Amino acid sequence: MSVIVWWLATMVMVAVHSASAGVVELNWEVEYKLGWPDCKEGIVIAINGEFPGPTINAVAGDTVIVHVTNKLSTEGVVIHWHGIRQNGTPWADGAAGVTQCPINPGETLTYNFIVDKAGTHFYHGHYGMQRSAGLYGMMIVRSPKETLQYDGEFNLLLSDWWHQSSHAQELYLSSRPMRWIGEPQSLLINGRGQFNCSLAAYFNKGGLKECKFKENDECAPSILRVEPNKVYRLRIASTTALASLNFAVEGHKLVVVEADGNYITPFTTSDVDIYSGESYSVLLTTDQDPSQNYWISVGVRGRKPKTPPALTVLHYVTAPSSQPPSSPPPETPRWNDFDRSKNFSKKIFSAMGSPPPPRKFRKRLILLNTQNMIDGETKWALNNVSLVVPATPYLGSVKYKLRRGFDRKPPPPPTFPMDYDIMNPPRNRNTTKGNGIYVFPFNVTVDVILQNANGLDANASEIHPWHLHGHDFWVLGYGEGKFRPGIDEKTYNLKNPPLRNTVPLYPYGWTALRFVTDNPGVWFFHCHIEPHLHMGMGVVFAEGLNRIGKVPDEALGCGLTKQFLMNRNNP
Repeated sequence: MSVIVWWLATMVMVAVHSASAGVVELNWEVEYKLGWPDCKEGIVIAINGEFPGPTINAVAGDTVIVHVTNKLSTEGVVIHWHGIRQNGTPWADGAAGVTQCPINPGETLTYNFIVDKAGTHFYHGHYGMQRSAGLYGMMIVRSPKETLQYDGEFNLLLSDWWHQSSHAQELYLSSRPMRWIGEPQSLLINGRGQFNCSLAAYFNKGGLKECKFKENDECAPSILRVEPNKVYRLRIASTTALASLNFAVEGHKLVVVEADGNYITPFTTSDVDIYSGESYSVLLTTDQDPSQNYWISVGVRGRKPKTPPALTVLHYVTAPSSQPPSSPPPETPRWNDFDRSKNFSKKIFSAMGSPPPPRKFRKRLILLNTQNMIDGETKWALNNVSLVVPATPYLGSVKYKLRRGFDRKPPPPPTFPMDYDIMNPPRNRNTTKGNGIYVFPFNVTVDVILQNANGLDANASEIHPWHLHGHDFWVLGYGEGKFRPGIDEKTYNLKNPPLRNTVPLYPYGWTALRFVTDNPGVWFFHCHIEPHLHMGMGVVFAEGLNRIGKVPDEALGCGLTKQFLMNRNNP
């Protein structure tokens, strides 16, 4: 099927909720278990004994009910439903300290929400660094009237893996001086990777030894079995804690059709750059030699790679199942070829019929991303404020007007000094902690300009994938160097910018996004790199506070809200 035929057949993915909507109800137990995700024993967080957690399948308009029981013996847990906007259910967003209290050991919390829009999504832990420990899984929401035509589909959840525990990582990152956690030991595809060996070792001259698997080994790759001359939809999501990735299938072109749950104008590519928090659907046509098998390769981008690529096999059922691909795996593009990365991002446009953004903004924030210090502790900050999430969830504080729930001093300033030198380490290395929030009126248009800068070391500016809870936003554009108010707005794409929930900020540049405050609640906006968020790289947006509906008491049974609810319920 050609791209043109697909394009003529496709309409924009729309929000759907009908009287015939169904209910998906699940019972989950979250606990630690021993696992072998990369052929080396480690401790993983499992759901009902599964790592990664079970895939949720729903149809747009369905109600999803998940009873989550925390069987971790010494720590809380929450689940964030990444890409689900939680219209009317902000308490179910699953962000500890922002929308809910952590679920205590031995207790159960029921998440109950509507999946209002089809797309490729996933879920993950959002308390401490539990995502690094493996608390994640896929969430597929299908359209009841899917116009995209294909013969089969596969889900591919990409992640990175450390042999160091997530608790040790948290301690190292908070040490004085900081002890960097280093690059991941392995990359995982659907929770499976290989450490210290390679599927394609016979192509490595003096490199890794060849992997040897036993039957039912947990780290044995999941082979994608396909028939010749068919079209397959690959749903790809990245829940990495650190790594930016590149995905490629040897000898096959990929047609990108969906990004973060939104249909886009299709385009053909040989590989896909994917950052933490992003998801894509690509169409793959099995039009190569049917007597051969082909490599699927996932490698590191954006950081000097010290982690070998993850590999699995696209197996044509007409080829011998025991025959490995005869050619080397696709070579991952050079890690610091950022022009190539930007060119990929700039190919993504909304599908025909998608709603265009409002022409003008009412509020604007220009947020400078910097690495700083507080009393010998390394932090990440926005406009020189490093976020510390309070013990009382913001949602409870604003719902019940608890003024001592968080610092009522202003959040980071709405912009930064325009004479700041983004190309060099900060002259003032110090930052301050804060937990103030930005409060917006309901239903206004907000622009956020993310401005990147140099870190504490010379010649060091990192990619930051930014994720907004509770919303999709329009990506208006990217730019080099320092954002120029009044000038760079003229370069915005207001015709067909893509709708996303996660967007990369490239080194020494800026990214502009626009959203509408049409979802009453309190919403996290943060870098999706787990260590960066742990070190303070986030802000909180609040909107439509007088429109927030009922919040279940069990979601707010901690901090100041606990006592407030006890007094209210027992006058």
